[in-house]
Amino acid sequence: VARFSRTLGTLVTSGVPILQALNITRDTAGNHFVSQALVKVHEAVREGESIVAPLEANRKIFEPMVISMVDVGEETGQLPDMLLKIADVYDDEVDNAVDGLTSMLEPIMIVFLALIVGTIVIALFTPMIGIISGLGNQ
Repeated sequence: VARFSRTLGTLVTSGVPILQALNITRDTAGNHFVSQALVKVHEAVREGESIVAPLEANRKIFEPMVISMVDVGEETGQLPDMLLKIADVYDDEVDNAVDGLTSMLEPIMIVFLALIVGTIVIALFTPMIGIISGLGNQ
């Protein structure tokens, strides 16, 4: 959704006609479901309808916040700005999710590496202890 919003917002800001911008965005979406939704949006816009109606039909892909912001952007004539704001929000969400996942993985990786190092140390010292105790018994 962030890629869709940023691409479409940038293209419309640059003066690309909306139908052509929707085609380009569809090709660069990187997600089959978003691409299929953009095909429906393109058909609706070509027939003179709003962008919002086909987005509402795809509520599984586009959250209500996205639909509301696109609707407000269309009504106020600030669609490119709203699309770029949507992209910023989703980029921040992705960054926060990645940071959270990374912070959860760090302790797990530390414990895993400690187990590996501990296993190597035990594997090295066990034969040495056996040799030393064998020499002490003689």
